[in-house]
Amino acid sequence: MIQNMPVKTLVHKDLTIEGYSRAAVQTYWRVPELKIGFDLGAQPWAFMSTATWFVSHAHLDHIASLPVYVARRRMMKMEPPTIYLPAGAVEPVERILKLFTRLDRGRMPCTLVPIEPGMEIELSREHVVTVSATKHTIPSMGFVVWERRRKLRSEYQDLSGPQIRDLRLGGTDVTEERRVPRFAYLGDSAPEGLDNCPAMFEAHVLVMEITFVAPSHRKDKIHKFGHIHLDDVVERRAKFQNELIIASHFSTRYSSKRIRDVVGRVVPDMLDGRLQLWL
Repeated sequence: MIQNMPVKTLVHKDLTIEGYSRAAVQTYWRVPELKIGFDLGAQPWAFMSTATWFVSHAHLDHIASLPVYVARRRMMKMEPPTIYLPAGAVEPVERILKLFTRLDRGRMPCTLVPIEPGMEIELSREHVVTVSATKHTIPSMGFVVWERRRKLRSEYQDLSGPQIRDLRLGGTDVTEERRVPRFAYLGDSAPEGLDNCPAMFEAHVLVMEITFVAPSHRKDKIHKFGHIHLDDVVERRAKFQNELIIASHFSTRYSSKRIRDVVGRVVPDMLDGRLQLWL
């Protein structure tokens, strides 16, 4: 397999998280078991097989490789992908693809789906994605992937098997849907993106940005430009119920060593071992 982009991999239970993110450089993630990816700031060759993508916002380090990805799928005779992106970005992206079609003399087949906060997108019978608003310098979205399970309704818990069978045969729906947040992706956002979506704190796996970590960087300015400081995480420590928190999108002003040193001093227990630095 061609290795043309940096990719880190971490397996948590039955989910594999793959990708890389650095502020103003490139951001791309995927979860193979869910058959979806998030953001297209670059496109590792191995990611091409994933046919469904969610783009958080239209900054270049999150969307620049969209034409490359679409063109590669066509070249390899794969089905056109489906790409969900903020509604306001759809028409400009369509125009960009048309211009690349003229330059490349090759079609750019794909389905661009506009999304708004509050939407639900059904991935399969087992999984659904919900869209939430985040706070950035342009319209931006966060995503939560829910696992849907059918459970016996509480009022029927004490019934015997034959009684439940008879109810089903009589047309009664004896089960109800229950949802479990499995994976959350924040994208670029000030802390409001977390605070306004409680499921971000509840998902088994959370991928979030912590763009700034140094004490010298002022939080008010950071928040104004739609980003999160390490101190924002510390202030919300009690809210994070996640099993795994992947911190990413660090500013290029820091070396990897600097990030590890600062985070190690501020959060020495790494949130009870749940915090992973994606460096």
